Amino acid sequence: MKIGILAIQGDFEAHARVLEKLGVEYVYVRTPEDLQGVDGLILPGGESTTHMKMLAETGLDDAIRKMAANGGAFFGTCAGAIVLAREVKGPPQASLGLMDITVVRNAYGRQLASDVFLLPTKLSEAPLEMVFIRAPVIEAIDKNVEVLAERNGKPVLVQQGRMIAATFHPELTDDTKIHERFVKLVEKTAMSEASSQSRVASRK
Repeated sequence: MKIGILAIQGDFEAHARVLEKLGVEYVYVRTPEDLQGVDGLILPGGESTTHMKMLAETGLDDAIRKMAANGGAFFGTCAGAIVLAREVKGPPQASLGLMDITVVRNAYGRQLASDVFLLPTKLSEAPLEMVFIRAPVIEAIDKNVEVLAERNGKPVLVQQGRMIAATFHPELTDDTKIHERFVKLVEKTAMSEASSQSRVASRK
């Protein structure tokens, strides 16, 4: 199992430190070739329009969509959640369109304040520390998206199959619960791929 961390902009190194703490192999992803052998990809915070511009310039946008079509796992934080979203408003912008959520990224009065909160989640009985930095707002979700945490009636942590999106920065705290959940999703992806390859080999 190997996890990629999109490393074209934003605080991707903070995610790397969490994976190191969990003893998980990772690689920085800057080109489509870097996705070879990667079972899951973390899309960090930063500036979402810059992310999409650089993804398009490098061809990573199409490579990531292909990875998703092949069952890859994804975890987007803050700007990464915007990049994963099916629809982006406030103002509209391009995205990968992989996750059935609508995100408002920069509408006046709609962003959550930059602050730190302890909020309940479905991950454990204890509240989770959440660091919001000019956070986007998840305005709408499809019925196949599970809400794992909310603030003020708006989802801030959601999951759809093998994709997780957080409007905050879990990599900036000492709590590794969300990364651990993502690692488990990636493990399932790797096991599924290994099983598929084994079946193909047995037919030869």
